[in-house]
Amino acid sequence: MKTRRISYLSIAVLILVMISSACEMPLGAAPTETPTASPTATAKPTATPKPTYTPKPTATPNVAATQRIDEFNSLLEDFLAQGYVASTEGEIVELDDFKQEWAQLYYYDFFPPTQEVNADFVFKSHVKWSTAADTSDLSGCGIAFGLQDNGDHYVIFLDKSRIAFGMNRGTNTYQVGKTRGSGRLSFGNPAEADLVVAVKEKSAFVSVDGEVTEYTLSADQTTHGTFSFSLLSGTNRDYGTRCEMTDNILWIAGK
Repeated sequence: MKTRRISYLSIAVLILVMISSACEMPLGAAPTETPTASPTATAKPTATPKPTYTPKPTATPNVAATQRIDEFNSLLEDFLAQGYVASTEGEIVELDDFKQEWAQLYYYDFFPPTQEVNADFVFKSHVKWSTAADTSDLSGCGIAFGLQDNGDHYVIFLDKSRIAFGMNRGTNTYQVGKTRGSGRLSFGNPAEADLVVAVKEKSAFVSVDGEVTEYTLSADQTTHGTFSFSLLSGTNRDYGTRCEMTDNILWIAGK
């Protein structure tokens, strides 16, 4: 994968123009090895009475994880009622936390953990981000999805003042148009928010602390492909832009 550079033109035309520079990023997660069960030993008969056995206590369930999944299922039900998803049938994947910092102004890149997503999806995360210097340049945490072998993809970033939603095709990145909602944000530095992104066919719904903005996606660019985390740097100073995304849950619609 290649590092992406963004420059901003006028609001009336394309706001994101991108030039690639070499920086290969690993996308695939290493496959997990299936443990092989050990054969069960055959007990030898004995006339001696067996000693009393006290079973070990079972592991305590992860209450926090169970509650997180229950809350996510409730979110899916609400999104179904709002028309943001077509059903609640699908697979839930809990992704590892994402922590990264980067100082390279106007550039963004893709980072693991990654997941292949070839259906509609909903992604939920708790996001914290900051910049080493207060700046008007766009920066923040985000995700990329629909990532193809040729580099085409969609990308979403949470900046302190807006949702930045772009579509990359070839060497250019275009602003994805809003259907409804302002897409405006008002955060300080550092910032913190709950992010939910739902993609249903050719519509995307981005919720930031419960406020939803709807976007219309391109009719001729797929949303299916690799899903990954992304970070857009807003300054070259010190650590640049710092991003932390936790409680990451990805739901992939059943086919």
